[in-house]
Order: sequence, then structure tokens, then C-alpha cells
Amino acid sequence: MIEFRMPSLGADMEDGVFVEWCVAPGEPVARGQVACVVETQKGAIEVEIWDAGTVARLIAEPGQRIPVGQTMAIVASAGEDWQAVATSTATLAAPAAAVAALSPLAQAPAAPAAGLPSQPARVPAATGRPALPPRASPAARRRAAELGVDLDALAAATAGAPINVAEVERAAATAAARTAATGAAEAGATAAAPAAASPEAAMRAAIAAAMTRSKREIPHYYLGSEIEVERALQWLEEFNAPRPLAQRVLFAALALRAVALALREVPDLNGRFVDGRFHRSEAIHVGVVTSLRGGGVVVPAVHDADRLTLPELMASLRDVVARARSGRLRSSDLADSTITLTNLGDLGVETVYGVIYPPQVALVGLGRVVSRAAVRGGAIVATRTVNATLSGDHRVTDGLAGARFLTALRARFDDPQAP
Repeated sequence: MIEFRMPSLGADMEDGVFVEWCVAPGEPVARGQVACVVETQKGAIEVEIWDAGTVARLIAEPGQRIPVGQTMAIVASAGEDWQAVATSTATLAAPAAAVAALSPLAQAPAAPAAGLPSQPARVPAATGRPALPPRASPAARRRAAELGVDLDALAAATAGAPINVAEVERAAATAAARTAATGAAEAGATAAAPAAASPEAAMRAAIAAAMTRSKREIPHYYLGSEIEVERALQWLEEFNAPRPLAQRVLFAALALRAVALALREVPDLNGRFVDGRFHRSEAIHVGVVTSLRGGGVVVPAVHDADRLTLPELMASLRDVVARARSGRLRSSDLADSTITLTNLGDLGVETVYGVIYPPQVALVGLGRVVSRAAVRGGAIVATRTVNATLSGDHRVTDGLAGARFLTALRARFDDPQAP
């Protein structure tokens, strides 16, 4: 028997709203098959299943807010009778509190986020005992203390659903808006009720929560180097010359490959810091910061970037960026990046110093390609360069490892066709 659980799709995710099933009881499922759709602050995400078997029981229902790690379905393993597994797990159900928060896709409004006046602990009439404390993550409790949000009042407003950082911040914003409206009314002005948070505002709150956590928990160090890319660009122009326009490779893919191959030489930058220690990853999955048309960013991964040929890498990059911007990302796109690359060169930025996306331990930034004067053989010549930066986690590495990585990255641009 296999429990299909709500996955974590990033450091800023604590729960998701279930939207729909893509499978049915009795249906065989294969590894990597899309099983359901979940709505997060990053949009609607297709969630894959990573165990083959037969669907025995579907537990989650549309509109339920499901915490990360909560069982959403039961799958019978190979050789098991799925009907017997369904009968034996009939008592399993999604938590009652999860029913409270409904997705807009379920066509039911969510409960008000909060901003309610402070209330004493709730005391059930039947027992006279205080109710259990609100279900909130440690990060949400810290943020509530900082912003003065009453978690008991917020839990009452959300019918006991798990509380995350974004909901605390929305509650604080709502309370501030109500305070301002009250002040205006007392002065004789007419104040409109605060509008519900938009999806863009929710995404911005999620990004802010993740970056706040990063700067609070990760001791960053920063390194930068100007790297000559003239040889790499000349080689790329020759590589693209015989190819149709649709099959040409962009510099972004060449840079992605250079980063992935440099990580082979400095593997301590590739992995995750979880439960107080670093877990190095053998696979190199590079998360690519992608801006969305409606505002905000996501960081989908290009998997096994060091093993793909340059055309394969370009195809994978195009595919994941297109799916991100059309709202068709899958859970595997967001769940397992081992390092992040941000490239703002096409926006005219020359140098990028990024914030590490936890639980990763490094982020690489690339600026725009610019022409510079350089000295070769005693003569001044024009060449093209790019500013490369590294943001590193001092809990795992130091400047020596970072410098080795930038040196390896320079070598990859000097010899772009090296395996």
C-alpha cells in the first residue's frame, strides 16, 4: 500500500488547495503520471505520482486545503488487490479542518483571512477546558508575534485550518486597512472595505516569506567575477549557423550548461540544507528563475542539466519556461532544484546578487553580455564579457569553494564544447 501525499513544492509552501483528480479508483498509474491538480500561491500545479500501482481510494476532495505531507490518496502496490486495500483504508479521510478553505476554482469563497479583534482562548461549553492551540507553523507563529496578529482569532476565522506565514501577513494587512478605514470614518471620510488579496498579492507574499526566511536563517556570502565569453559566443554562432531558426541555441542554455558542469567540480554547492545539515545531491537540477506575465516569479528546474546535450538543454529550458508562463507546471518542476540560476542580462542588468532559495545553499547570477576593451599580446582588442556572481551559504561553504566554482565556470566558457 502506498500513501500519495501532498508534496512540498518549495520553501514557501505549507499547504495547497486541492482542485481535481486526474485518476479514478481502479485505474493503473505509472511513475511520473499526473494524478491531480493542486492550487498554490504559484498557481495551479499538476502533481505527479512516483510509485506505480492501482488507485485504491481517493481521499482529498475539491476545495480542501491540504497541509504538506497529508495523505490525499491510497494506491495499491503491484500484486495487491486494490479493492481490498480500499476497504481496509476506508476510515482514512482528509482532516475536517481542511474543508474550511475553498479554492476559487471550486466556486466557493474562502473564509476571511483575519484582521479580527483579539479574542480570548475559546472554551467549549461542554467541557469547560480550553481549546487546543491554533494549528500554525513555527514560522507563522514568529511572524504573528512580529506583526501582532492574534492566532486564536485567525484560527477561528479559518475554521481551524493550518495557518501559514502568507495568511498571517494577509491578516496583518487586513487589520491595518481596517484601522485606517476606521480612522478615516472618525474624521468624516467614507472608507471602502479592503479588497480581497489578489493572486498576484498572494504570490508576492509567498516570495517575501521565502526570502525573509532566507535572509534570517542563511548567513550569505557574495563573490563576483567578470568572465570573458568571446570564445563561447563565437563557438555558439558557428554552432547555430547551419540550424533552422527554431532549433538554434540561446546563450542562456550555454550558460546553464556551464553552471551545471562547473558544479561537477565543486559539488558542495549542489544540494540542500535540511534538519541542520547539508545533503549533497548527486544529480544536478538547476532551478531557473522565471518571471511570469502577471507578475511574480517561479523557479522551475531543468533536470540533470549536466547530462543533457546543448540542443536537449535548450529544448528542456524552452519547455519548462513555456509551461511556467502558461500555468502548466508540474510538481517535479518545483520540488527538487539543487541550485538556482538567475539571469537578468536580457533586461539590461550587468550584475546580480541574488538571495539563496532555501533549502538550497547557493545561487548563481548572470548579467548582460557587454563589450569591453582587453589586452591581448600587447594589443588592445574588443571582447565580450559577463559578470557572474555567487551567493553562498556560510553554513556549508566559504569563499574558497565559491572562488573555485567561479574559476571552473570561467573555464567552461573558455572551452564551451568540452564534455
